Amino acid sequence: MSNDLDYIAVASLDQLPPKKTLCVQAGGKDILLCNTPQGIFAVDNLCTHAAEKLETGRLKGCKILCPLHGAAFDVRSGEALSRPAVIGLATYPVKLDGEDILVEVS
Repeated sequence: MSNDLDYIAVASLDQLPPKKTLCVQAGGKDILLCNTPQGIFAVDNLCTHAAEKLETGRLKGCKILCPLHGAAFDVRSGEALSRPAVIGLATYPVKLDGEDILVEVS
């Protein structure tokens, strides 16, 4: 069970406009923040198919598309939605504290 001490402030809302992504470092991990119409979500920044950084991919609604082969992932659940990826992304709980975006990586 996580508590507030497990969350790390990684960015502020003004750094992550709607429909955009932002790569941050937390707990020794590359994490991609995604500002979707359904909220802000955090996933691993590497495609599970070809280890390509997703930060240069396109965010379409709640899907992030890998820039290399076009694999799509649901940023809410991490689920791989299209080939060539078959393994989902790790996801991280996100919460807001005022203007700060916090992620739990433990």
